[in-house]
Amino acid sequence: MAPPILKLDDIFLSFGGAPLLAGASLQIEAGDKICLVGRNGSGKSTLLKIAAGLVEAQSGEVFRHPSSTVRYLEQAPDFVGFNTVQAYAEAGLGPGDDPYRVTYLLSHLGLTGDEDPRMLSGGESRRAALARVMAPEPDILLLDEPTNHLDLPTIEWLEGELQKTRSALVLISHDRRFLEKVSTATVWLDRGTSRRLDRGFAHFEAWRDQVLEAEELEQHKLGKSIEREEHWLRYGVTARRKRNMRRLGELQTMRSNYRGHKGPQGTVQATVSDAQESGKLVIEADKITKSFGERAIVTPFSIRVHRGDCIGLVGPNGAGKTTLLKMLTGQLAPDSGTVKLGTNLEIATLDQKREDLDPEDTLANYLTDGRGENLLVNGEQRHVTGYMKEFLFQPEQARTPIRNLSGGERARLMLARILSRPTNLLILDEPTNDLDIETLDLLQEIVAGFPGTVILVSHDRDFLDRTVTSTIAPAVPDAPDGRWIEYAGGYSDMLVQRKGALEERRKAEKAAEKPKTQEAPASGSSKVKLSFKQKFALENLPKEMAKAEAEIAKREQVMADPNLFTRDPAAFNRLASEMEKLRAGLTKMEEEWLELEMLREELEG
Repeated sequence: MAPPILKLDDIFLSFGGAPLLAGASLQIEAGDKICLVGRNGSGKSTLLKIAAGLVEAQSGEVFRHPSSTVRYLEQAPDFVGFNTVQAYAEAGLGPGDDPYRVTYLLSHLGLTGDEDPRMLSGGESRRAALARVMAPEPDILLLDEPTNHLDLPTIEWLEGELQKTRSALVLISHDRRFLEKVSTATVWLDRGTSRRLDRGFAHFEAWRDQVLEAEELEQHKLGKSIEREEHWLRYGVTARRKRNMRRLGELQTMRSNYRGHKGPQGTVQATVSDAQESGKLVIEADKITKSFGERAIVTPFSIRVHRGDCIGLVGPNGAGKTTLLKMLTGQLAPDSGTVKLGTNLEIATLDQKREDLDPEDTLANYLTDGRGENLLVNGEQRHVTGYMKEFLFQPEQARTPIRNLSGGERARLMLARILSRPTNLLILDEPTNDLDIETLDLLQEIVAGFPGTVILVSHDRDFLDRTVTSTIAPAVPDAPDGRWIEYAGGYSDMLVQRKGALEERRKAEKAAEKPKTQEAPASGSSKVKLSFKQKFALENLPKEMAKAEAEIAKREQVMADPNLFTRDPAAFNRLASEMEKLRAGLTKMEEEWLELEMLREELEG
């Protein structure tokens, strides 16, 4: 085994009260790609800062190889003294480092290098800091939430860069898919201590559950041992006084260990408050458009959103996702076209900028709207501190100003407020920002099981795949031109359909380039069209699908007879076999029709 180039051992740090880190360790070897995981507030960022030398531990051992270079991604970069982003990023280079790396990284991160650092948005500042720490290709790269404010194409590019980098990595991120693709080892920070798994994040959750189950079993065994010892002391032989005193001492130790055991932090427990059911048709948009100056954000786009749908919006930053979302929900009028909202809508919104939060407000006042100590949840009066506990806030935080909360805690607070109010249409704009994995799990369960309708904007591919029923994305992903397409399923489903449509289009384009045939476009026409075979299938598949559905319904009616299997098992089995084949055929036809319909829409623009 290679010697470590950085090692933290038995690190202790407390800011008063319970220690934040109590025996935590982190060992980094050349080539390591470690993801550091744990709940919000578990000390991940602090441990990373200790590794970077920015925070000093109160006790423990810190070793850094004298010749190793370390770069840490700053949450709030300091641009003082730099007139351009290029100058700021190049200041991170060492002797012999290639300045072209800065230009290469900035361009892929959506910056020119000529920007004035004082005029950058929060997201742009983060991108500049990322270019600065990655450019020197240091021995150790410490990245705290590197995907924050990055769009999906940039995240996927960053994955490729980090997979091939020579630097050893330690990553903190809430993006599951990102961690799965980049990491080869996992360090879990939990209750002040750390555990290491020499496998990537994809294996973490199963391993964590095994660890917690084993811990729970050990506590159960300890409790039973205490019961046995107490019984022996009460009813055992009292003549052997010395032996009794020794066992009494052992019992006291066991009791102390049992009482002092700090179990894992609880999980968020929450349900959405019931609201009156909305109408079946929630949103109907017909040929809506939006432009800002000469730039088209949305060209004629139509969609019908029904009760129970969960729709995801994806695309590069600046493509117009939030603009489209605001038009669909009636917050922004389209330049042309119409948007009709359904009946009985109770809308709740989680905004990505958390603009609903007043930093001077207290947690309790925010949750109750300043109406005392109680709030109404599902028709039941709840004390605010009891409700806060369900979202992992302590009662003493009730009077804490919101400005003192971390980004993850603010997101959790907004989630608590939204879920306390009756709603049947959830609008979530980047809901996963700053959430830890366990709270992400809760949000996923809420969205997946929500009886109403959800429209969400997200760059989290795993979250999209687990929740949405359809995905709206730019027709041209790398250069959005205002055209949007709705794809069935989640993000991965969209990629498959988009790839299939592109392959079909390439085939059609190749056919169009060949000498004129019966299926070739007319002379002078450059527009690619569906082939005769594709048109025939598109027109006739719905009829074939209807026939298949009718055949399935006939067999279902016969099989509904409760005595059929007893009376004629062979007939029952034959019908079941036919049903299976019919359903498989129907699924195949539906998929073929969907691919052709998407291709038709794309070819017709």
